[in-house]
Amino acid sequence: MDTKHKRFGIKTLVLVALVSVFVGVAVTTRLDIIGPTDAQDFWKEPSAKEVSSAGLPSFVALAKRLMPTVVNISTTQVVKGRPMVPFPEFRTPFEEFFGDEFFRFFGDREREFKRQSLGSGFIINKEGYILTNNHVIENATEIIVTLSANSKKEYKAKVIGKDAKLDVALIKIDAGEDLPAATLGDSDRLEIGEWVLAIGNPFGLGGTVTAGIVSQKGRVIGAGPYDNFIQTDASINPGNSGGPLFNQKGEVVGINTAIIAGGQGIGFATPINMVKEVLVQLKEEGRVTRGWIGVTIQDVTPELAQSFGLKEIKGALVSSVVPGDPAEKAGIKPGDIIIEFDGKPIGELNDLPRTVAATPPGKKVKVKVIRDGKEKVLFVKIGKKREDKEARVEEADELASGKKLGIIVQDITPEFAERFNLKETSGVLVHTVRRGSPAANAGIRRGDIIKEVNRRPVSDVREFKRRLKEVLKKKDVVLFLIRRGSSVLYVAIDLKE
Repeated sequence: MDTKHKRFGIKTLVLVALVSVFVGVAVTTRLDIIGPTDAQDFWKEPSAKEVSSAGLPSFVALAKRLMPTVVNISTTQVVKGRPMVPFPEFRTPFEEFFGDEFFRFFGDREREFKRQSLGSGFIINKEGYILTNNHVIENATEIIVTLSANSKKEYKAKVIGKDAKLDVALIKIDAGEDLPAATLGDSDRLEIGEWVLAIGNPFGLGGTVTAGIVSQKGRVIGAGPYDNFIQTDASINPGNSGGPLFNQKGEVVGINTAIIAGGQGIGFATPINMVKEVLVQLKEEGRVTRGWIGVTIQDVTPELAQSFGLKEIKGALVSSVVPGDPAEKAGIKPGDIIIEFDGKPIGELNDLPRTVAATPPGKKVKVKVIRDGKEKVLFVKIGKKREDKEARVEEADELASGKKLGIIVQDITPEFAERFNLKETSGVLVHTVRRGSPAANAGIRRGDIIKEVNRRPVSDVREFKRRLKEVLKKKDVVLFLIRRGSSVLYVAIDLKE
């Protein structure tokens, strides 16, 4: 009996001890009384399996390798005279109050002053050929190229070729040695979300490296007839223009060209494949000759697709055909929907101008259209693109009276009228008015369309100049019929004053 009581007592003691330990731990935890512990027990540390070996990309090695191929570009432009404010709504309150007489009274004489700007570029050939934007070097009297931050050597550059429509320019320096050249990649293979690197000269801060991703492709932003921009969130600022956009392989996939004012993380680059299409022409001829077929086109809307019996919304709808141009000769008609050009699909309106422009003049290509709900194949011989013309009347022609009108006029081409939403396609457009000139004194403004010279209609610059010479052989007063916005008015210019 004693033995049983003794065993029972031991079991009881053991049980009580265990319960005490349990209650003690519980109470200790409840009161937040904890002893020393390892950090890994306090917060979660990633395990070896959870640590990514890739992570975010490192651009260190890439930046070091690519930096020497990128250059800073500074330009100087000599501007003559005091530029005239083109439209009254853009005058300062000071100019509006005192008027033009104030500036003439205080000696608003023609003078020269320098204007400087900054940009970027990149070397594409060891001999010193450099790609940049046309707007970086446009009208420059001097172009200075500074090599990478490590070198800081400066050279004067000359323009080899430029193209305003694509906003690209090819310049060259003579460094006396082989230069590191960037590799031109394939922009068509870019994917949305792919990492890209921009190097340039924003705000004069040369050698600036920024990184981001491809936000979108094929962006149309209204910059020109061949919009097809790569959108990126890699920081692009004033001064980055003309600089390269690299992929992770270190290949140039675009030329940084445009930004949205006030926008953040939104920059645009011209695809390098579009530049490669014109690069040889820029080097050999200094300009670009584009293909042309002579049609006016519009979007295929869901309503139009239904009315034309299309199963899917695609292609470019031909709304008019220029008489005598390649499209008419090939049999293309208004109402045709172009869905394929030279083997390339035309998915939307903007695909056609880019594809036609990239096709060499003289080449005969196959064009697939939908007419009356059926596919039809035609063959078009590509013509040459007619570029906008400009005539400098006041600079070129000394008038009979010994004075100058003080205006620059230009033809109104169909492309120009479409770009600036002009309803008028005949007459000449006043491009520039020199302050203090007879034209300015008479009230002629930039943007006016001259329809008649001394009651005789003019259709283009050539006819305008001919009529003007005829009038000034007999008179010192010229009468213009002007269209200004929705108004039409007569303006007389007295060249005796």
